[in-house]
Amino acid sequence: MNNENIRNIGIIAHVDHGKTTLVDCLLRQSGMFRAAELAESCIMDSNDLEKERGITIFSKNASIQYKDYKINIVDTPGHADFGGEVERILKMVNGVLLIVDASEGPMPQTRFVLKKSLDLGLKPIVVVNKIDRPGANPENALNEVFDLFVNLGASDEQLDFSTIYTSAKQGFCRVEPEGENQDMKPLLDMIVEKVEHDKGDPKGTFQMLVSSIDFNDYVGRIAIGKIQRGVYDPDKQYTLIKRSGDMEEFKVSKLFAYSGLQRVEMEEAATGDIVGISGMKEVDIGETITDREYPEALPVIEIDEPTLSINFSVNNSPFAGREGKFVTSRQLRDRLFKEIKLNVALRVEETETSEAFRVSGRGELHLTILIETMRREGYEFSISRPEVVLKKVDDKTLEPEEFAIIDVEEQYMGTVMEAMGQRKGAMKNMLHTGTESIRLEFVVPTRGLFGFRSQLLTLTRGTGVINHSFHNYVPYCGELASRNNGVLISLENGSTTTFSLFNLQERGTMFLGPAEEVYTGMIIGENNKDNDLVVNICKKK
Repeated sequence: MNNENIRNIGIIAHVDHGKTTLVDCLLRQSGMFRAAELAESCIMDSNDLEKERGITIFSKNASIQYKDYKINIVDTPGHADFGGEVERILKMVNGVLLIVDASEGPMPQTRFVLKKSLDLGLKPIVVVNKIDRPGANPENALNEVFDLFVNLGASDEQLDFSTIYTSAKQGFCRVEPEGENQDMKPLLDMIVEKVEHDKGDPKGTFQMLVSSIDFNDYVGRIAIGKIQRGVYDPDKQYTLIKRSGDMEEFKVSKLFAYSGLQRVEMEEAATGDIVGISGMKEVDIGETITDREYPEALPVIEIDEPTLSINFSVNNSPFAGREGKFVTSRQLRDRLFKEIKLNVALRVEETETSEAFRVSGRGELHLTILIETMRREGYEFSISRPEVVLKKVDDKTLEPEEFAIIDVEEQYMGTVMEAMGQRKGAMKNMLHTGTESIRLEFVVPTRGLFGFRSQLLTLTRGTGVINHSFHNYVPYCGELASRNNGVLISLENGSTTTFSLFNLQERGTMFLGPAEEVYTGMIIGENNKDNDLVVNICKKK
């Protein structure tokens, strides 16, 4: 296919604004799926954790054949914790769809992902989604998007963006906010018209940047990326240029491209197409596959540094070995070092002891997903409390700071502002977003947000919502106030009883129910007072 007929587009937005649903809608209306395949609510979110949480964690590729054009679509995670995924993926595309919720407007992660796109010179198409939602205000959402573009330093050309209004769930779009409902064809036409084709030289020597890696039991590691230049020739030998500058020659065993959501084997591919290549022994993200005769490396992808770390160690509690299959330090080490080959924003370091490993990531969700994935795979381990990753610059200690947006009802505004003040949060803006709703914008040290989500729900009786993303590194702001409550600790080994739980409920909040096993020294609840209290939770009548 001529590279002028290929459009590579990324889909970016805040978490839960409808990216994956929109891609599903485009795939359904493209006629590339059978009815049985369309039964699932989100075709693109295939991982169990993604389906449960309703979020995208791993970026995915799909392609649609529309008229004479092949549209390669990459769905990226909306959560800033997976920013490592977002940055790599944007290197593969020539344009982006920026999806914004018609009632919420742009949110912190919209800002994070949009800044990455604008810095790369991409020109977005703004899709105002969920226009059928009660309380939707598309004009206001669009004004907020324009202000955000200006604040992020967009060029005049980027400010002249195209806009379309959709309801991905209902499967319709409008060219004007109050226009008539149509299918998704106007959006596809806009992609073909507004997104530039790839400007790479099809007559040059072959060059491809590895932006993503997949694994297949039959062919091994598959390097996924966009062909920057040249045409793939199955008879040629190719060279993999490592990050270190070392070179490895190899013969391509399989070439894959995307049709719908399926990876299909291909014999040829040209400049601008997104493909998968297998055959090399080892390959890492950011390396270059080139022509053997003219090896020329592309710039290595720089990924944002981690901001949060947790120690993973062998489970040494009295209950060790009861739940997991993989319990040794060697198994834990192998699994963590395997993870960093695919999860580029993650760092794993060995500690002084051979039984613990320091794992650093982009945020709480990033590390939570890793912990839950490993637990489901049968690994058993213990984790420490999270710590922020500090930096030393010119003898100054710097710590990560977050940009947080909190939506609360007006009556709770004072208590929330007081709680954020205690955590050294500085308020930057306050907006009225509804009849009784207030939006508060803060910058706050990452340390200050540990445990804040549950406190916010308590302070606002379950109505408060917080969204936050990494902002920048700032000078260390000193110690924060520690927790006000002590803990409840088990006195002996045994099973919890209803009798004990009933008598201890005035002492604090319990983490356990009846008939659950405990051991001496185990934390079983939170004390109402500031001291730690040893209690007998196994006492029978």
